[in-house]
Amino acid sequence: MWALRRASDPLRSPGFSLGTARACYAKLGISSSCIEDKAGILQSPQIIPDRGLHLLRFYHRTHDSSDFSAGRCGFASQAGAESSGEEDDLEDGFSELEIPDSAEAAKGNIAEDEKEDGSSSEDDLSGDEMVDKLELSGSDTEASEKRSPTKRKFSDLFKAIVSSPALSVHSVLDKWVKEEKDLSREEIASAMLNLRKRRMYGRALQLSEWLEASKRLDFEERDYASCLDLISKVRGLHKAEKYIQNIPKSFQGEVIYRTLLANCVMAVNVKKAEEVFNKMKDQKFPITSFACNQLLLLYKRVDKKKIVDVLELMEKENVKPSLFTYKILIDTKGQSNDITGMEEVVKEMKAAGIEPDISTQAIMARHYVYGGLKEKAEAMLKEMEGGNLKEHRWACRDLLPLYAELGQADEVRRVWKFCESSPRLEELMAAIEAWGKLKDVEEAEAIFERMCSTWKKLTSKHYSALLRVYANNKMVAKGKDLVKRMADSGIRIGPLTWDLLVRLHVEAGEVEKAESILQKATQQSQLKPMFTSYFVIMEQYAKQGDIHNSEKMFHKMRQAGYVGRLRQFQCLVQAYINAKVPAYGIRERMKAENVFPNKGFAAQLVHVDAFRKTAVSDLLD
Repeated sequence: MWALRRASDPLRSPGFSLGTARACYAKLGISSSCIEDKAGILQSPQIIPDRGLHLLRFYHRTHDSSDFSAGRCGFASQAGAESSGEEDDLEDGFSELEIPDSAEAAKGNIAEDEKEDGSSSEDDLSGDEMVDKLELSGSDTEASEKRSPTKRKFSDLFKAIVSSPALSVHSVLDKWVKEEKDLSREEIASAMLNLRKRRMYGRALQLSEWLEASKRLDFEERDYASCLDLISKVRGLHKAEKYIQNIPKSFQGEVIYRTLLANCVMAVNVKKAEEVFNKMKDQKFPITSFACNQLLLLYKRVDKKKIVDVLELMEKENVKPSLFTYKILIDTKGQSNDITGMEEVVKEMKAAGIEPDISTQAIMARHYVYGGLKEKAEAMLKEMEGGNLKEHRWACRDLLPLYAELGQADEVRRVWKFCESSPRLEELMAAIEAWGKLKDVEEAEAIFERMCSTWKKLTSKHYSALLRVYANNKMVAKGKDLVKRMADSGIRIGPLTWDLLVRLHVEAGEVEKAESILQKATQQSQLKPMFTSYFVIMEQYAKQGDIHNSEKMFHKMRQAGYVGRLRQFQCLVQAYINAKVPAYGIRERMKAENVFPNKGFAAQLVHVDAFRKTAVSDLLD
């Protein structure tokens, strides 16, 4: 992966020079078919050897994957993600940037309005909750952590839309106009922003489509891009592409295609993302840091070998890396446990005049913690505090769980005491998580109750903070009671809650019950369960050497659209290994899905090869 020796690390050269990057890989003997991450798992399908991108174009041979990850999104946000590592650490994915839900499964219908805040695949499930938004105003500078501490006033239009039935937004808007109420661009923008913040994409799309059809708003390129983004989230990429054909040619510019590119990355659709990027180049659109960052995020997930290609392209096209770019590279280095390399990237970033923000420092601190570098982790946490928590208030939400990871209850208590008098919602959730990590369930429960009494309109995301604590502590009865409480409060029970319920029972050793919950959930709702909901069950069956049920879960993942992933085959092969029986045809099955083994998995496959030769078998033959 990116575990390069310091002397050969292309990121060490001044001015972000990457001309020798490919040669560095060759020197280290890293082939195009075998680069492993720290878990020994290659997430990359086959790539074209020595294609060199022609330095400008990207190609993909694997099938068109429909898998996607979900999460937070602003107006066509950077695809990338959080999804809280509390939810899953299958892949230590990018801990800061979360991918919004493409809602491909909606199949042409307007999706549920408030999808749960966590319907995610296995990708990018590790850590923080930071929304890296990029408004489509032409700027490629990622949003910083600066936010107003005061609550925004909701627009009257937003209130009217939210209070209406899910599929009657158009009638509400017709009535709004009839009553001659304010429908200024400012009012519309405020309503749209708040709908997006709450992931009420179905209603937001209805608003956008009504505005376009009624011609109550003179659409500009950003308005078309916003609608395109919503269509992709609610109805899928195919419908989004068809919508572009209806956009006036004069407005089919870079903003439109960068929005489509971001959504292709959100959907982890490598083939389509590369096609869109190449089309942007063919149409002579400028190569921006936004577009390059999308590819970096994509390849960080599916084919880390291609990261260096994107960096070379950026150098060739004189595209300066942004803070977001460096975050991706820092996290990639940290994931490979290349702490020295991670620190070198930080030096390069500073040399380029970009200082790490709090979220970048949190990424580094987390990798120090997981790497067992306690002193460095503590030093980074103190740097995040800056000697004055009042001036670094936004660091608290990261400090609480990170101090908990270090087992420092006194530090957690100190930071929480600072927040306690007037806590923000994310601080309350971080405190629940922190005390859960420290096994102080009573304190976590007390903070949760305070959150419920202070904030009247909570979502499943907020309940999930405590539900996760129960899951991690195998408290099945309390977990069930909390879910019942959610339902009684009128909160939608969806993929994130299902996932935590599954984990709750798996952790308690009740894998059959976990599978039953998942099956009932899929029967009762058309929402797509998270990848991890299937995988944790399959993983348990594999540990037991239960081939029948492992194959069954493998098949169910395929039915849900999770196909062509090396991790699934690794888990399946492990089931055969534990059962001590050969896996007939496994290589052919992998080849059919364009999944190719890395070195570690190749060693596993030898153990289930039906025609494997051993010293004893050769002797007997």
